Amino acid sequence: MRRRDFLAGAAGWATVWPFAGRAEQSIAVIGFLGGATPALFAGPLRAFRAGLAEAGVAEGSNVTIEERWAEGRNDRLPDLAADLVSRKVDVIVAVTTPGALAAKAATPTIPIVFAIGSDPVRDGIVSSLRRPGGNVTGVTALTSELGPKRLEVMSEIMPQAASFALLVNRRNRQLADSQTAELQAAAARLKRELHVLNAGTDAELDVAFAQLQATKAQGLIISADGFFTSHDRELAALAIQHRIPAVYQNRSFAEAGGLVSYGASTAEAWRLAGVYVSRMLRGEHPADLPVQQATKVELILNGKTAKALGLSMPPSLLARADEVIE
Repeated sequence: MRRRDFLAGAAGWATVWPFAGRAEQSIAVIGFLGGATPALFAGPLRAFRAGLAEAGVAEGSNVTIEERWAEGRNDRLPDLAADLVSRKVDVIVAVTTPGALAAKAATPTIPIVFAIGSDPVRDGIVSSLRRPGGNVTGVTALTSELGPKRLEVMSEIMPQAASFALLVNRRNRQLADSQTAELQAAAARLKRELHVLNAGTDAELDVAFAQLQATKAQGLIISADGFFTSHDRELAALAIQHRIPAVYQNRSFAEAGGLVSYGASTAEAWRLAGVYVSRMLRGEHPADLPVQQATKVELILNGKTAKALGLSMPPSLLARADEVIE
């Protein structure tokens, strides 16, 4: 059975199948390029598979997924992307901005769907949001743009705090620089001092938290970055160890003991990415699919950590929270 007929029978699709090079196979192959680890992306992966299923695409039935994980090391992404290309996958799904750039550099022909939290036009991934051009499109989530809002949340919790620290990863320089500029402007508006710390390895995390004590900053804002996502539980543990109120984008950070998480719903973004992959497997071209934006945002508060730190959550913030962990 030709793969195009197999898929058409499964979902009522048209018989036009763009991947003629592998037309004799009945199973499409999706290459999944992750910046962190499978454990950290268990929830998003479920949402991604749900998006595939909306169009009748089911792993193990008419598609298979080849996963490659960088485990927080962006330097591994080019080799992992090249490996997926060498295996002639039909679509590549890229997590994080460095992952999308690595996939784009690896192939000008295989369709690529990204799910990232930065501006794909500014970062050179697509030419425009409405008409991406080339072989790349995807979904953006409100992530790095929410950095100033995270600072505002911390200021609301700690209205008397005069200074905060911002943790960035300068190994991902473009993203680090843009977030630093946005947070510095926000800190100036709020009349707060902002100390910028850097970490891109496990050893640098320990150094950054040692430096944090010297700054006497009263709270920590962790910038959006794939390295921090892969270490969000370690970051929560370090924040608890150093008794520093901290905020990050992932709900797992708050679940692990971080004070606050404020960020986009990864489930929505990954469901939309799954839908886009299924549309490409039907024959649609990424150049014709505009970049979508996932807009749902979640605020998670850890009440237990707040009590341990001697902080009282403002009633207005508690009323806005999607969840309070006790």
